[in-house]
Amino acid sequence: MKPKLINLDFKDTRAEVFCFDCGTDVCEYHAMLHVSDQRLPYAKQLEAIMNAYQTLLDKLPGTQAVFKRYFLSDAANQADDVIVADVTDCAKSIIQQAPLDGTKIALWVYLMTNVQTGMTNSGLYEVSHGEFRHLYNASAHNLAANSEYQMRLLFNEYIMQLAEEGCKLSENCIRTWLFVNDIDLNYGGVVRARNQVFFTQGLTVHTHFIASTGIGGRQQDPNVLSQMDNYAIAGIRQEQIHYLYAPTHLNRTSDYGVSFERGTYVDYADRRHVFISGTASINNKGEIMFPKDIEKQTLRMWENVEALLKETECTYDDVAEMIVYLRDVADYNLVRSLFEERFPGKPCVIVHAPVCRPGWLIEMECMAIKAVNLPALPQF
Repeated sequence: MKPKLINLDFKDTRAEVFCFDCGTDVCEYHAMLHVSDQRLPYAKQLEAIMNAYQTLLDKLPGTQAVFKRYFLSDAANQADDVIVADVTDCAKSIIQQAPLDGTKIALWVYLMTNVQTGMTNSGLYEVSHGEFRHLYNASAHNLAANSEYQMRLLFNEYIMQLAEEGCKLSENCIRTWLFVNDIDLNYGGVVRARNQVFFTQGLTVHTHFIASTGIGGRQQDPNVLSQMDNYAIAGIRQEQIHYLYAPTHLNRTSDYGVSFERGTYVDYADRRHVFISGTASINNKGEIMFPKDIEKQTLRMWENVEALLKETECTYDDVAEMIVYLRDVADYNLVRSLFEERFPGKPCVIVHAPVCRPGWLIEMECMAIKAVNLPALPQF
């Protein structure tokens, strides 16, 4: 079964949609919604995105959103309007990572059919089907004194939320996103906090870490230095979860003092979900490849992601969505042309967001979905 790619044009917007249907109850869709007229004022751009989302739901009957991320160019002036305009009952991530096509807002939305959604007592959003409860958390933040304290509090609160759902960070959390305001200055504190929390939770280089993206991004309040999104699965069996290494291309992140997995995949009877962490132009010694050369860094980044996907028996054809982070806005036109040539029609957004090491000019993350036949495992 080959997933379908659909490109749709709406009034003042366009959408790239990935469609996965393996013939069982739950169909999955990833859509990237972009504004097509950069001259529109913000209010009109937000209205166009919201109208396009409603039209997309009409074109995909029976679907509902399970997760959304809004990419904004100026969160201080825009985030409140998103919160008012979008009353969808799902986890909503809102972050300042300016779309580099010159617009003020873009939207990634993850949709499914035949699932039940709602907020739990713990404050996590639940997407349930069969024996699994998929738990999403988005836009978590606090106002502690610095990035290290903020991240430590975020993880501690999340651990308590998971416990309320009968889950553990080490056994149930599949994916995190850590957004760092002024990453060149504040990333060190985030790393220290995560390392300390993970150690207390039994997450070490000898056990496993969690797939993650740690990237520049700003909340509407400039005093928020760390913001976090999370995804966990209640009811998952440990034998369903696998970790990715691609040792020919990448080293263990612990080699340079950080604690996340290069990728994770989760198997069900009918499908495989693959979560590729933020990946840059790096080799298996932890060295930056092709310093100051954006084109060569892009090609090496693709090669690294391809090596990770190969461990899951996936290719780029199975990739459902891509988020591309650029340090320098001047690199956008070249990078866009490279992606459009290699991945035409693929749901993709390119945003302004510095990577955790200044020498990395570009990073990408993605999710892939592949049909499998593993009858010993439970259905999705």
